[in-house]
Amino acid sequence: MAPRSPARDSVPVTSADPVRPRRRAWAGRNHTLLTAAAVVTGLGSHGALIASAFAVLEAGGDGGDVGLVAAARTLPLVLFLLVGGAIADRLPRHRVMVAANTLNCVSQGAFAALVLTGEPQLWQMVLLSALGGTGQAFFGPAAEGMLLSSVTAEQAGRAFALFRFATQGATLTGAAVGGALVAVIGPGWVLAVDAAAFAVAGLLRAFLDVSHIPPRTPGHGMLADLRDGWREFTGRTWLWAIVVQFSLVNAVVTAADAVYGPQVARDHLGGPGSWGLALALFGAGNAAGALLMTRWQPRRLLLVGTLCVFPFALPSAALAVPLPLSLLCAAMFVSGLSIEVFGVSWMTALHQEIPEEKLSRVAAYDWIGSVSLVPLATALAGPAEGGFGRPAALWGCAALVVAATAAVLCVRDVRDLTRRTGPVGVKRPGDGPDTAVPAAPASATGG
Repeated sequence: MAPRSPARDSVPVTSADPVRPRRRAWAGRNHTLLTAAAVVTGLGSHGALIASAFAVLEAGGDGGDVGLVAAARTLPLVLFLLVGGAIADRLPRHRVMVAANTLNCVSQGAFAALVLTGEPQLWQMVLLSALGGTGQAFFGPAAEGMLLSSVTAEQAGRAFALFRFATQGATLTGAAVGGALVAVIGPGWVLAVDAAAFAVAGLLRAFLDVSHIPPRTPGHGMLADLRDGWREFTGRTWLWAIVVQFSLVNAVVTAADAVYGPQVARDHLGGPGSWGLALALFGAGNAAGALLMTRWQPRRLLLVGTLCVFPFALPSAALAVPLPLSLLCAAMFVSGLSIEVFGVSWMTALHQEIPEEKLSRVAAYDWIGSVSLVPLATALAGPAEGGFGRPAALWGCAALVVAATAAVLCVRDVRDLTRRTGPVGVKRPGDGPDTAVPAAPASATGG
């Protein structure tokens, strides 16, 4: 139902064009640049996640310190995401993305320099992690809005699946190579590579074309824009219910992966290389799930997607035992595949239901809900381990994923929202939340 301009960069080239090769509708210039930039940053950032954790541990920190550095990155997301979403719906989104990449490049480069040149202090790592999180707060809503506006409704599902397939392939490679490089050359150089990746990605994103996006009409101030986005967000029950679900799911899974996973790898699995392999298998599952979604288009988008969140509890359970590395990798692969089915379904639902001019604001509310509990969870992961023991804390993470997912299945709009085919029910600029135009007799459109 989101408005889609006919002058989109994804319009395929006709056979009458004697120079330019034919492209699929999803392979327009913006889609190609966005995919290439995301692959570059994926290669760097997933190795850097491992590197930052082991940088803290090698500097003499413990699980609580790892959690504090992870929380410092996430806290600015909660503080600045709404501002970032409003700005991304006011300014050209690619400029916001480039500015955010520049900040990430500088902060990660400084982190790398500290690790390479001496003994980094905890407060320094916390500060630089927070600067990186600030960049992500402005980047995320702009990037999601840009991607969602870069494809046509007919090709959305396949385009998003192929984008995610490419980026998850980068996750697989980045995690595997990053984990190995941390073990061989140390975390500082891996962080330096991540800083360079942000620089390259920012350059690619500077060439994005926003001419297909209608000019923004003057608003009534940022607070008015945020209220408008809030009405759009709360007007759809399926939207806010799933965001609430993932506020809990993301929190406990991030705590398990960022705090407990490296420690289990160090104590039982052989060190950072094994944890990098496990994360790589999660990325391989993501890639397999995205590839599956290029062919499979489930009619009940969110019902199928939500059912596929249940296996997301498997890695926490495997770490709690702990299972041998081979079984942990299998659990990571299955959870990665299943969560990717949800991811593509979620993006397709947003593309179908949200007006283009409000995409970044809605994305900001989505992001802030999804990450709001992550700083608390990562900061409390160390104390929880001390109070209950690491296995009990990990079993608790798995149980909370299952409980939150079961609860959201009780929402009728989540079970009933249906994929549209063709232009039926497409929204125009200025339309409010759709509560009266079902795409099919059995569907519910939310709100």
